[in-house]
Amino acid sequence: MDTVPTTAPAPVTLGESFKYWLKLGFISFGGPAGQISMMHQELVEKRRWISEHRYLHALNYCMLLPGPEATQLAIYINWLMHGVKGGVIAGVLFFLPAFLLLSLLAGLYLAYGDLPWVQGLFYGIKPAVVAIVLFAAWRIGARALKNEVLWGMAALAFIGIFVFDIGFPWIVLAAALLGALGSKLMPAKFKGGGGHGASHKQFGPALIDDDTPSALKPMAGR
Repeated sequence: MDTVPTTAPAPVTLGESFKYWLKLGFISFGGPAGQISMMHQELVEKRRWISEHRYLHALNYCMLLPGPEATQLAIYINWLMHGVKGGVIAGVLFFLPAFLLLSLLAGLYLAYGDLPWVQGLFYGIKPAVVAIVLFAAWRIGARALKNEVLWGMAALAFIGIFVFDIGFPWIVLAAALLGALGSKLMPAKFKGGGGHGASHKQFGPALIDDDTPSALKPMAGR
């Protein structure tokens, strides 16, 4: 069994983070769910740039904001590490490679879309992407939904979306109100999760944890 590290990893330079976000821009398949899962696996579990508790806490905030939550999460993480310059780098590299790949695929489809092998190529990608999204949703959901109350809220949200066709903003608003009410009536069920000591229990200490309030803390690579 792997030994859990007891010390935080070495500070990450701006150049190292640049390489990671560039790489992620080219391999982040599966939409926001896949991207969030990939970032969790790489930044929380492997590199330990950010603790799981802080990662999920940031994800909750990004979900409340309008716009692509995966991109916002990437910007926030690199902003914590390298300030405004880091946030800009993560934001640009998060979408620019995907934009270039999409433009290439769009050109390929416009030029050769009538050919059977091209149609087969695109239809073959569909089930793989669906599998990536389902796996990613399960990975993040299993970590974020800690008890039966939260699982029940997730089930109600699913029913509201797919059965009653309720808009996403209303689902998020209702969940936020239930969370605020639940934190008063059942605080143990809606507790954020253990603080700093629990945030690195499984993977080891991280560079960014509950004691890292902003990008004002000096780090290497500034």
